[in-house]
Amino acid sequence: MHQRSGNPQDDGEQLIAQVREHYDALRAEISKVIVGQDEVVDQILLAVFSRGHAMLVGVPGLAKTLLISTIARAMSLDFSRIQFTPDLMPSDITGTEVIEEDKATGHRSLRFVKGPVFANVVLADEINRTPPKTQAALLEAMQERQVTIGGTRHALPSPFFVLATQNPLEQEGTYPLPEAQLDRFMVQVLVRYPSEEEELEVIRRSARKDEVEIRPVIDADQIATVQKIIRSTPVPEHVMRYALRLVRSTRTDEGTQVPDIVRDYVSWGAGPRASEALIQGARAHAMLVGNGIVSIDTVKAIAHPVLRHRVLTNFNAQADQVGIDEIIETLLRETPEDGRDHRQQALSNPAIRS
Repeated sequence: MHQRSGNPQDDGEQLIAQVREHYDALRAEISKVIVGQDEVVDQILLAVFSRGHAMLVGVPGLAKTLLISTIARAMSLDFSRIQFTPDLMPSDITGTEVIEEDKATGHRSLRFVKGPVFANVVLADEINRTPPKTQAALLEAMQERQVTIGGTRHALPSPFFVLATQNPLEQEGTYPLPEAQLDRFMVQVLVRYPSEEEELEVIRRSARKDEVEIRPVIDADQIATVQKIIRSTPVPEHVMRYALRLVRSTRTDEGTQVPDIVRDYVSWGAGPRASEALIQGARAHAMLVGNGIVSIDTVKAIAHPVLRHRVLTNFNAQADQVGIDEIIETLLRETPEDGRDHRQQALSNPAIRS
């Protein structure tokens, strides 16, 4: 650990260096197994260090499961994989109470047997393949970091992250996640096909995949320290107001201030959790890949993964083939950075007034 100095500026630089040191070490270990996917890795680590959960969306064969298990190994954390299937029951996730009998006295008592959710990193594989009742078993765990069985609350280990996967192609026999549960995921990460050179490297490495050893480079206590540093990163007032304007611009009930693309293609906008996620994600992004200064550009950098699963498009968007990322990109261009709309900005420009 870095020692604090008496100079606040030096202390700040040391904290940034400390966070970057852990981040760079993690990236180096992950790259031993995972080829490319830099943006995906960045967004997952951003969620982890923000105490958030992440949803990975991509077709089969893109190493989503391998990536998540590799991150858990590099972080020296307990890892649990839950394969979601149509016959999975809530107790298969959270655990259940069993009756035990004392052979000496014949006395019977209930004992709680923990389920696979009691781990630091929980991989919810193909989470949309199980019915809503079982999906809901994760809600309390994700939000409260605890599960309640028989009226008794059981705290989950710390840190605790749910990293879920979803296949966007095969939708037969699936149960789309309700918006309330999607909102619990801090980011939705799109896992795309690798480039030609990256895929060639995957083929080269496939023969020696089992020979790679992942070295743990950070533990639970160090993760908690990084999370604390990120949470304490100051955010200027104008940046918070920009994030708020961006989120509110996705809502269709904002009167005359609704952007045209939202009025035409959005049925439901992002809620207050999106504003919180934008700010917390901006803090993490600034510390992990920047200079520790949270700016409007920092908010813009993480807007897509934070907003894409929180804004619901309507039938017009589907008919016109307008995707959610295109809508977010338009809002990033049109949302004013200083709180004024474009007409006010134009009128305040001396060149236009003259």
